[in-house]
Amino acid sequence: MLSEATDRLIAQLGPLEGEPTPLEGGITNRNFRARFGGTEVVVRMPGKDTELLGIDRRGEAEANRCAAAAGVAPEVIALLDEPPCLITRFIEGRAAEAAELCDPAALTEVAAALRAVHACPPVEPTFSAFRIVEDYAAKAVARGATVPAAYERSHPTAARVEAALGQRPQEPALCHNDLLAANFLRSAGGLRIVDWEYAGMGDRRFDLGNFAVNNELGGAEEEALLLAYLGEPPSAAELAALRLMRFMSDFREAMWAVLQGTLSDLEFDFGAYAEKHFERLAEAEAEPRFALLLEEAGGAAS
Repeated sequence: MLSEATDRLIAQLGPLEGEPTPLEGGITNRNFRARFGGTEVVVRMPGKDTELLGIDRRGEAEANRCAAAAGVAPEVIALLDEPPCLITRFIEGRAAEAAELCDPAALTEVAAALRAVHACPPVEPTFSAFRIVEDYAAKAVARGATVPAAYERSHPTAARVEAALGQRPQEPALCHNDLLAANFLRSAGGLRIVDWEYAGMGDRRFDLGNFAVNNELGGAEEEALLLAYLGEPPSAAELAALRLMRFMSDFREAMWAVLQGTLSDLEFDFGAYAEKHFERLAEAEAEPRFALLLEEAGGAAS
């Protein structure tokens, strides 16, 4: 597929200079750095059957373009339908580490980036963590997998989270929805966010909770993130919403891994990945404070 893609890109972008080189990281796609006609790009080759994960490649490109216009993401250079791949401008830099993203100055940068993303114009794709876990479960069963008992345990809790957050509804915003440290690049131009394949119009509180759990923010760091994002001290309801969305982020990751285990040909232990996130779900549900978070999330903003 890569050779087919490069042949087509040569026609669009100019001659290929040297051989594409694989980029490390990623457990969904294969990424390559290449140079066409003097332009350094990243060629993103989708993994097997990734459309079943809810990924719309045209929607990904649309979201990426919007975020690039906001100064948050790399420029989209091209999109191929056959073979399917997205080509973005290569940004010289390095992937961030979770520990450094917890630094107060970094949290301010992250908050500014997320505000810029959430202020982008609407795009066509949508995203709901509540619906996607159900979709992943149904697709895994259709492919012959057994949905773990942990899903049945946590699904009613997710419904309670949805009901609590629904008492303070948010206008849909463009969200990234996959804010792992590896998707943040430190570059000369500032912090940039890559990998927009799960992006869509959704609840911005998911982005905040997703970032918090993926980068293991503590309570004080969560408050600092919300203070920088909101421009004022967060209310109890806003803090509770972020913490409940941490739960939904882990639920999505767990069910993503269950489905990926039936799809992917990458060398990765999806079973262990799912188990890790199901264990975190169980720990969150067992916390005495979890019931209070549900009450606080539905309360009026202070």
